[in-house]
Formats: sequence, C-alpha cells, structure tokens
Amino acid sequence: LPIPDEALRIDLVVRKNLPRFLDVTTAILDELAVQEAIIAQEMPGASPAIYDELRALLGAIPIRQVPHEEFKALTAQSRAVVRSGEFTPYANVILVAGVVF
Repeated sequence: LPIPDEALRIDLVVRKNLPRFLDVTTAILDELAVQEAIIAQEMPGASPAIYDELRALLGAIPIRQVPHEEFKALTAQSRAVVRSGEFTPYANVILVAGVVF
C-alpha cells in the first residue's frame, strides 16, 4: 500500500509477518478513541480470517467497506501510517480517531 509523503511513517517492520497486522492494531486500539474503521471491500473475500479477527477486535466500532482504489485515495488524508510486517492481502485498516474528552 503506498504511503502518502505528507503522512508520518511509523515503520515497525522487523521481518516478513513481524509484527503482525492484528497485533499492531490491538496496540493502537488500546491507545486511541476510534470512531470508525475503514477497510477495502476486498478484504473479507481475499483474507477472511484476518477480516473475522479484525471484526471481533473492533467490537462495536463501525466498519465501512470501500473499494481498494478508494481506500488508497483515503490514505492521502492520514496523519500517520503504521507499517507492520504483515504480508496478508488487504490487511490494512484506516482508523478514524476522535478525542477521549
């Protein structure tokens, strides 16, 4: 997934599949007040196990599915992009965060 030049890049990759997408997402969810998650609509079909685990992890947080090309365009609005070592297709999520107060 291309990372926009304007976004802060947080590169956590140690090697292929380390750290995993879901582990990184879990850590981020512990720290942010997430209002919405956006995924590529291709994720459920291409990577059903990741999708099911992500859905469970997000709990009551709404998930919006958009075409992959739209997903890539939405990354241009990102403040930061966290890169995991995940190699599973479509294992990406945009987390729309609010404030806790």
